[in-house]
Amino acid sequence: MAFTVNSAFAGKAAGFYISAALAQTNSLEYITMIENIKFKSNIQQMSLNADAAGGGIVTAAGCDFVNSGDLDLTEKILEPANLQVNLQLCKSVLLDSWEALQMRAGAGAPPPASFDDYVISYLGEVIANNVESNIWAGTQNAAGEFIGFTGAGATGWLRAGNDATVVQGVLTGGAGVAPTNATIIADMEVGLDAMPTGIIGKEDVYVYINQRNYQLYIQAVSALGYLNAYNMQGDYEPRINGYRIAVCNGLQNAAIVVARKSSLFFGTDLLSDTTRIQTLDMANLDGSDNMRVVARYSAGTQTGVGADIVLVS
Repeated sequence: MAFTVNSAFAGKAAGFYISAALAQTNSLEYITMIENIKFKSNIQQMSLNADAAGGGIVTAAGCDFVNSGDLDLTEKILEPANLQVNLQLCKSVLLDSWEALQMRAGAGAPPPASFDDYVISYLGEVIANNVESNIWAGTQNAAGEFIGFTGAGATGWLRAGNDATVVQGVLTGGAGVAPTNATIIADMEVGLDAMPTGIIGKEDVYVYINQRNYQLYIQAVSALGYLNAYNMQGDYEPRINGYRIAVCNGLQNAAIVVARKSSLFFGTDLLSDTTRIQTLDMANLDGSDNMRVVARYSAGTQTGVGADIVLVS
C-alpha cells in the first residue's frame, strides 16, 4: 500500500497534541500546572509573620494603630526550557500495528486513528516519559533536560545546595540508601514528622514516592494486616497517617517528598507559535520509506516556599 504522510501543527493546534502527551505524565496530577508561559513566570507566595513583641497577628482592640505583623512575599522564577524531539521512523515498522487497529471488532468500537495520529501518539509517549523523568530527576546537565525537584547533587530545586530553606530528612538506612519493605513506612514517617507546622493538616499535602516504593508500602501494610492490599479495587486511595500518597514514576528510589500540591509547579506553553508538531514523509524527497517526526515544546519546574517542603533522601 502506497501512501504519504505530511502534516504540520503549530500554536494552539500543536498544543492540543502536547497537552495529550502531558496527560500521560502521572506526576502532573499532583503538581500545580501553569500553562501558556511565554518566556518566564513569577511565582509569588505570601506568608504572615507575627510581630515578635506583639505575640500574634490578632491582638486586643485599642484606639492606636499597632503593627502586629509583616507580610513576606516569596518570589521565584519559572522559566521553561525549550525542548525538541527529532525522530526518523520506517513506515513499514509501524504499519502492521496501525493496520491491526483498523480492524477492531464491535459496532461500538471507536473509529480507527489515521496513520498520522498513530505516529503522533507514539511521539507523545516519548515526550511524556521524558517529562515525567525530568520533573524529578532532571539536572539540565545534559541536552533535553530541565531542572527537576530532586535532581542529583545540588541541582534539584529541593536539594540543600539549591534551596537551604527546604527541610531535609535522612532515610532510615542512611543518606542515599533506598527504602526496603521493612523501612518504607518509617522512611515516609521521617518526612511526616519533619513537616512544618504551617502545612500540617492542609488538604493538598501529599507524600510523594515512586512506583517501586509504593509497592514496598503495599507489602508493608499487608504484612501488618491493616488491609488486604493485594486485592485492592481501583477506587482505593492510599494514605499514610491520614495523608494521601502520590505515586510519581519519575521520582528516584532514594527520595521521598512531603509537600503541598500548591508548592510544586510545572510550567509549559501550549499556545506559542514555537510549539510545533510536524510529520514529513521522505518518500518524495529521497525515495526512502522513512518519515520524520518533529516536536517543539517547553517544560520546566519550580517550587513555592521552600520551608513548606520536606525532602527525605
